[in-house]
Amino acid sequence: MVSQDGLNLAVSLMTSHFGDLVAKVCGCLLRGGTLSLQEIVRRTELSNSQVKNGLLVLIQHNCVQAFSVPKQVGAGAATKSLTQYMALFDNILHRMRFPKFLAIVRDDLGPQCETLLEGLLQHGRLTFDQLVVRATSKQSEDSSSIRDVLRKNLERLVHGQYVERCPRPEPFIAPTSEEATASARRRSAKSKEERYSLEQQAMIAAALGHAERFSVITDSGRESSDVNDADKQDVSVGDKRKFEVLELDEEVQAAIIETEVLWRANFQKFVRCLEKKACVANVRSRLGLDAGVVLEALIESSDQEKDNSVKASMDAILEAVRGKPGGISMTLEHIRIVLDQLGCSSSFEDNNVFYKMEVQRIIESCQNDEVESLVLSRYGKEAYRIFRLLIKKGSLVETEQISDITFVEKKVAQGILYKLWNDDYLYMQKVISIGAGQLQHFLWKVEKHSLWELVLNHMYHAALNLNQKIAHIVEQEHEVLQAREKREQLRKSRMILELSLMKLDDALMLFHDFKHQGV
Repeated sequence: MVSQDGLNLAVSLMTSHFGDLVAKVCGCLLRGGTLSLQEIVRRTELSNSQVKNGLLVLIQHNCVQAFSVPKQVGAGAATKSLTQYMALFDNILHRMRFPKFLAIVRDDLGPQCETLLEGLLQHGRLTFDQLVVRATSKQSEDSSSIRDVLRKNLERLVHGQYVERCPRPEPFIAPTSEEATASARRRSAKSKEERYSLEQQAMIAAALGHAERFSVITDSGRESSDVNDADKQDVSVGDKRKFEVLELDEEVQAAIIETEVLWRANFQKFVRCLEKKACVANVRSRLGLDAGVVLEALIESSDQEKDNSVKASMDAILEAVRGKPGGISMTLEHIRIVLDQLGCSSSFEDNNVFYKMEVQRIIESCQNDEVESLVLSRYGKEAYRIFRLLIKKGSLVETEQISDITFVEKKVAQGILYKLWNDDYLYMQKVISIGAGQLQHFLWKVEKHSLWELVLNHMYHAALNLNQKIAHIVEQEHEVLQAREKREQLRKSRMILELSLMKLDDALMLFHDFKHQGV
C-alpha cells in the first residue's frame, strides 16, 4: 500500500510532465484504485472526452494498464465487457529515472542506442516505422541507410533486454470458476492457495511470454532469400511457386511487425542494473575493489532469474572477471577467497563448481547504512553508535547495557533513546522487576519493517518538495525575459536540485524498488 506522500509525489511528476488535466485523471486512479471510465468522469468532474484523452496519454506512456471484466446487463443472464483502468505507480516513479536509464545504455551499447531509447522514453511506446520517421526528421541521410542502422540498434537493445514489446493492451479477466479453483488447489504443493487480486490477474494476463516479449525485428524476406538461394536452383516449377508464396508471407509479416508492433523501455531491466550498481558500490566500500569486481562478474554471469539470489559456475565467473578492468591479474585462488568473503555458498553440479549468493543481504546492508547515515546527520555521533548497536543486535537491549557497550553516559543514552523512540525510530518495552522493590527496566529495539516504511515516506515527501521546486524554477525559466545572468542563475539552481533529486532517488530505490520479500 503506497503512502499519501508517495501518491502526492506521483501526481506531482504527472503534473510536471503532462499538465494538470492528465495529472487529475492519474491522481483519481492512484487514490481511488481501479476504476471505469464513467467512475473517473464522476469523481473528477471532467468531461468524457477530457478523461478519454487523459487515459490515452497515460496508456501511451505506460502509466496506466487497461483490462476488461464481465458485467451483467439487466436482470437477464446477458453480460458485456466493462473496461477498467489501473494506475501503475512504479512506472510513474520511473519517469524521474530516465537520465539514469539513458546513461546505462550509453555506457553499455553506445550513443546511437541511447538516442533510440531516448525516443521511446519521450514518447512512451513507438512502432519501428515511427522510430524511423523520428530519426529521418532529424538527419539528412538516406532513409534506407537510417532504417538499417535503426533496425540493428533496436535488435541490440532488445537482445540486451533494455527494450521489449508492449504488453497486451486490454486483456479480458474472466471470473474464476469454483471447479478451476478446486483443481488449482489440488495441484498446488502449498498448504495455502496463492490468490491474486484483480489487478495482479490483469498484469499477468497482459504480460507476454519471454520469447515473444524479446523477439526482434529481422528482415525476414531478405534473410529467407539469402538462405534458400542454393535450394531454389534445384526445385521444380510447381515448387518454385510455393517458395514465392512463402517469401511473400514472410515479407508481409515483416512489414506488419515494423508498422504495428509497439516497443517500449523495459523498466525491470534498468532496475536490475541499478540494483547491481548499488550492491557493487556497497561491497567495494566494505571489502575492497576486487570484491566489487567479483560480485559484478557473479551477477552478470548468473544463470537464474530470481530477485533475491544469483548463481553462476566458476568458469562463467572467471570469464566475466577476466573481462573487467583489473580482473586479468586475479588468480583463481584469489577469486575463490573473495567469493568466500562475499558469503557465497558453493555446490558441485554437472562437473563444475557453482557459487550462489543472496543479493538481499547486500540490499539490507545498504538499507542499514542509509538509515544509520540519516541518524548520524539528524541526531549526532552518540545516537549513531547507539542505533548502530541496536541494528546489529536485532533484539531487545536494556538501557544500561546500551550505555556500557557504546560508552555513552547512562543519562545521555536515556535521552537519546527516548528521542529516537519519540520519533518512531525505536520500539520500547517496559519491564517491571519485583525484588526488594519494584524496578523499571526499559528495553529497546529497531523494528525494521515499520522504520523502513517511515524512512520511505520521508523520502517520498523530500522528493515531492524537490520536484515542486524544480517545476517552479522551470516555470520561471520560461517566463524570464530579463538579463542573461538571471537565466543562468535559474539554470544552475535547477541543475543542483535535479542532482539532489537523483541522489535522493538512489536511496529511495533501496527501500521501494530493491525491496525483496525479506523485509
